[in-house]
Amino acid sequence: MNLSKREFMQVLGAGTMAGLGMGTYAEADAATAAQGLYDIPKFGNVSFLHMTDCHAQLKPIYFREPNVNLGIGSMKGNLPHLVGEHLLKVAKVRPGTAEAHALTYLDFEKAAKRYGKVGGFAHLATLVKRMKASRPGALLLDGGDTWQGSATSLWTNAQDMVDACKLLGVDVMTGHWEFTYGMERVKEIVEKDFAGKIDFVAQNVKTNDFGDQVFKPYVIREINGVPCAIIGQAFPYTPIANPRYMVADWAFGIQDENMQAMVNEARGKGAQVVVVISHNGMDVDLKMASRVSGIDAIMGGHTHDGMPVASIVSNKGGKTIVTNAGSNSKFLGVLDFEVKDKKVTDFRYKLLPVFSNMLPADREMDALINKIRSPYESKLNEVLGVTEGTLYRRGNFNGTGDQLLLDALLDVQGADIAFSPGFRWGTSLLPGQALTREWLMDMTATTYSYATVSQMSGATIKTVLEDVCDNLFNPDPYYQQGGDMVRVGGLSYSCNPLESMGKRIYDMRLNGKLIEADKSYKVAGWAPVAEEARNAGNKQVWDVVETWLKARGGKISARKLNMPKVDGVLPNPGYAAL
Repeated sequence: MNLSKREFMQVLGAGTMAGLGMGTYAEADAATAAQGLYDIPKFGNVSFLHMTDCHAQLKPIYFREPNVNLGIGSMKGNLPHLVGEHLLKVAKVRPGTAEAHALTYLDFEKAAKRYGKVGGFAHLATLVKRMKASRPGALLLDGGDTWQGSATSLWTNAQDMVDACKLLGVDVMTGHWEFTYGMERVKEIVEKDFAGKIDFVAQNVKTNDFGDQVFKPYVIREINGVPCAIIGQAFPYTPIANPRYMVADWAFGIQDENMQAMVNEARGKGAQVVVVISHNGMDVDLKMASRVSGIDAIMGGHTHDGMPVASIVSNKGGKTIVTNAGSNSKFLGVLDFEVKDKKVTDFRYKLLPVFSNMLPADREMDALINKIRSPYESKLNEVLGVTEGTLYRRGNFNGTGDQLLLDALLDVQGADIAFSPGFRWGTSLLPGQALTREWLMDMTATTYSYATVSQMSGATIKTVLEDVCDNLFNPDPYYQQGGDMVRVGGLSYSCNPLESMGKRIYDMRLNGKLIEADKSYKVAGWAPVAEEARNAGNKQVWDVVETWLKARGGKISARKLNMPKVDGVLPNPGYAAL
C-alpha cells in the first residue's frame, strides 16, 4: 500500500469508530444513537467486513472489556495494550458514550444497564446486511474461534454455528478453536457444509508427513472488477495451546516465509488487493506486518482486542494496515479501500459495536437461532443461583468469573491450590442476574473440559506459572500464545513481567507460608491438554462447579479477586487498578 504522508495523516485521523463525533448522540435514544453509529458513508470501490472470535455466542450478551492488558518493552503504551481512558483518548471517543462502553470496562454495570446487551447473530445479521447493501460486493471475513464457546456449539458438534455462519453470509474464514472438534469433523464441515459457500483458508496448516497444504492457503475473489486475495493464517500454536491429539496429522506455526510466498503468488496471479485474515493475535500480526511485504491489511483475531483505530506498520514493500475486531459478535470491522491503477491508494476503517437494542433482529436469523436452541432451552435456562457481584473473565491475571470456578474447584475437590486456564472467551453477568447453566457453559464449554486433581511439587507449580507467564510477556511477540495468565486460587504470588524466563514469579505463598520447592501440594484444575486425561474418567468441570453452586442456597456472593502483586511495570496505560 502506497500513501503519501499527507494522505497517511488524513486516513489515520479518519479511522475512528464511527467516522464522526458522537457528542450529538451521547444522550440520545436508541433509534437516534443507532443512526449516528451505523450510517457510515461508503468509500472507495473494495470493502471487507470482519468479525472474529464470536465464540459461538448466538444471543446478545453482556461483555466486560479488561482493565488489565499490559504492554511491555516496545509494546508499552501502544495498541492493543491500552485500557480505559487511555484507549478512549487514542480512539477520540468521549467517556460515557455507547462507544466508550463497547471499548472499555469503565462504569461497566451502569453503562451495561443503560446501553443493554451487545452482539447476537440476529442483530449482527442486520448490520451485515446493512453494510453489504451500502457496499456492493463487500466480503464478510470470519477470523475464527466461531464454532466453540457455548453449550449449543458443544452439544451440536458445531453444527449450530456452521448453519448460522452460512445464513449470515460469511465468505471466507480461518480457524483456531474449530480444530478442537478434531481433524475429521473440521474436514467434514469444510468439504460438505461449506462447499461452494464458504472458503476455509490457512496458509500455515500442512500435513506432518509430506508438508502438503491441508486447506487452501488463499482465495482470489473479484470485488467490483478488482481481483482481491484473502490469505488465511490459522492460530500458529494450536498443537501447544490445545490437545495435540486433536490435530495429530497437521503441522502449524507462523511460517513467515510461506506467507511471503503466498503474497507473491497471489500478486503474480493478478491480485490488486491482498488481505490476510489472521488468528495470530494482534502483537504477532504487528510483527508479521513488519516482516512480510505486499500485504495491504491484516485483519486479526485471537487476542479479542476491539481496535477502534487501525495500526499502520512499515515494511520494505510499503505499509500494512493491522486491525482486530474484538470478540463475542460484539463488533463488526469495516475496511474500505480505494483502488486505482491496480493498487490501493487510500482507505477508511471503522469498528462498529453491535448493540442489540439499536439494531433490530433479522427475522430469518432469529428464526434459525430459536430453532437451534429449542431442544435445549429448559436445560440452558435452569437457574443455578443469583450472583450478587459482577462476573467477568477478561484481564491478564484474573477475573471474577474465573475466581468463581477456582473457588468451586478448591471447595469441591478439596485442593490446596486451583488453576483455571487463561482463556479469554466467556460472557459477563451483572449483579442480581440469574446464573444459569448457559452462563456456566459459556465459561467452560470445550471438548476437553475435564476437572483434574493432582499432586504437584512447589518447584513444578513455579514452573507452570513461569511457563504461562512467558507465553504472555515474552518481549518477542512470536513467542507469545495470546491467552492470559493462568488463574490461581489459594496461592498468592508476585510477578515481574520484565524479568527473564524463570525469574518472573516469586514470593509464592499458601496461607501466608512460602511454598517449598520439594513439598507436594494438592492442585485442582481443568482443561488438560495431555491425551491421557480424556481416558481418566474425570468429571467435566461444569459438573463440579454446578455441585458447588447448588450448595450456595441460591445466592452467589461477590467473589474476592485473587490477584498477584505486579512489580516492575507500573504505572502502565494497560493497567488500571480497581
